[in-house]
Amino acid sequence: MGGEDSCSSPPIITAVLLSLIVASGLIGCGPIAPNPNRDTATRVTEPNRRPETQVADHATTPSEQTSTYLVLRLNKRRLELMRDDGPAPIASFPIAVGRAGHETPTGRFQVEEMIEYPDFDQIDPGDRWHVVKRIPPGPENPLGDRWIGFAHGDGWTLGIHGTPHPELLGKAVSGGCIRMRNVDVIRVYDSVKLGTTVVVSP
Repeated sequence: MGGEDSCSSPPIITAVLLSLIVASGLIGCGPIAPNPNRDTATRVTEPNRRPETQVADHATTPSEQTSTYLVLRLNKRRLELMRDDGPAPIASFPIAVGRAGHETPTGRFQVEEMIEYPDFDQIDPGDRWHVVKRIPPGPENPLGDRWIGFAHGDGWTLGIHGTPHPELLGKAVSGGCIRMRNVDVIRVYDSVKLGTTVVVSP
């Protein structure tokens, strides 16, 4: 990668900035805790209470063998599917991004988790460890047909996921996650793997 698609900040700076953002309660749309069993983990989006913890350094370098990567352009509300061997996107998709006060963080990350037809856990706003309701896969599930997690901390996760409300794409409406049409997120899901680089630019 090169040019504007590369993150110029050293990984440690990106990690510190993300930690400060999380500590301020600006992001988080994930599960109670990251689950090492990536085949059965469930996702939660947009809890009303934000964690107040520092996050581990997850500003990572791309996998050496990965030729495909993602660029999220927040101002343009677009996700671009890129290849190392070409300057132009393979494909570009409309997205919804984090709303005011819950902005999607910029920086360089990597795909940490991939789940087909994820469950959605609604969290008690007074206790982020308590699941009030679980919504199975289907037309009412806020996560749509795919989950691609790319950042996490204590009690939250950020990711790219589908949505049952494509009319909101192009807007800043989420709790920090990236929303896509189900047909688009399936295409992205099929084009990435664990370790794929995710560059989030302003």
